[in-house]
Amino acid sequence: MKKIIAFSLIIQIIVVKTIGLFPDFVENWYSKGFYPKLAFVSRKVFGWLPFSVGDVIYFILILLLLRWIWKHRIGFFKEWKNNGLAILSWVSVFYFFFHLLWGMNYYRIPLHEKLQIEKEYSVDQLKVFIEKTLVKTNALQLQITKNDSVAVVIPYSDEEIYNLALKGYQNIPTDLEEFRYEVKSIKSSLFSYPLSYMGFGGYLNPFTNEAQVNYLKPKYTSPLTTCHEMAHQTGIGSESECNFIGFVTASKNDDLYFQYSAYSFALRYALHNLEMMQEGSSDVYIKKINKGVLKNFDENKIFWNQYQTPINTFFEYFYDNFLKANQQKDGMEGYNKFVGLAIGYGEVISKK
Repeated sequence: MKKIIAFSLIIQIIVVKTIGLFPDFVENWYSKGFYPKLAFVSRKVFGWLPFSVGDVIYFILILLLLRWIWKHRIGFFKEWKNNGLAILSWVSVFYFFFHLLWGMNYYRIPLHEKLQIEKEYSVDQLKVFIEKTLVKTNALQLQITKNDSVAVVIPYSDEEIYNLALKGYQNIPTDLEEFRYEVKSIKSSLFSYPLSYMGFGGYLNPFTNEAQVNYLKPKYTSPLTTCHEMAHQTGIGSESECNFIGFVTASKNDDLYFQYSAYSFALRYALHNLEMMQEGSSDVYIKKINKGVLKNFDENKIFWNQYQTPINTFFEYFYDNFLKANQQKDGMEGYNKFVGLAIGYGEVISKK
């Protein structure tokens, strides 16, 4: 049986990659057919629990893995066939359930194709987007703090943020209604310290469909991160598309803190992209940003810098290649690509 399960991995990979060649099929039969029903049930079952079931499962599996390694540490290479089959069988089971429960969403029709928007943009288009986003971010910061030199501090608990995030999804535009969110299952990750060292603000557990948020990172970023992870729950695999949906739903939220989280996030990414395209050209815009906003940017930068270690570098490399192996050719750079979606979508909306 172990051999059958192990070697079925090859068949699974062939089947997944073959199905992935037909995004229309994935879109209609999986992402809009099977998956929403399964996700609804998963969130109903696990969403009401106050702790992350997925994190507990991962913790148990890690302990079992360490126990297995310790048990087989002596003579591991002498028994390389049996041990290799055991490892492959576990990978095979993981691969099967990952793609069945969520992973096939990586192969659905790209959002920019469905919305018929251009995701590529010029320097001039980016500068226009930065100007608009900068003005909006400054206005929100001043409206919240009443002082352009004071950083925004969100007064909500993590649970209050998770509950408020639902309101943004209720206000989602009609052309994005397929991503409307039902049945909350958002948790503060029990692995927030490891996530910080890995460089992640959150993640979706594909097996329990729980959105996990790193509760240690600066709170002003949590509304956007929460909306991003919720986008994964609606069946979006692409990180750029989740950033885009997260931005839209947070900015459409009636709560000012959510709007600030969305626009400050977009501004920071847009400035980074401009700097990549024209080094030094972001300076003129940074001078226009309220000091309070810049303090929030520094808060975010300081937080992630303190967790910058070889562990972070390894997981960035690992996740970059994981994304590329799952139809996300931009890898980690995909996070930045949402700016193109935001620009393209904004231009389409303005023409209606």
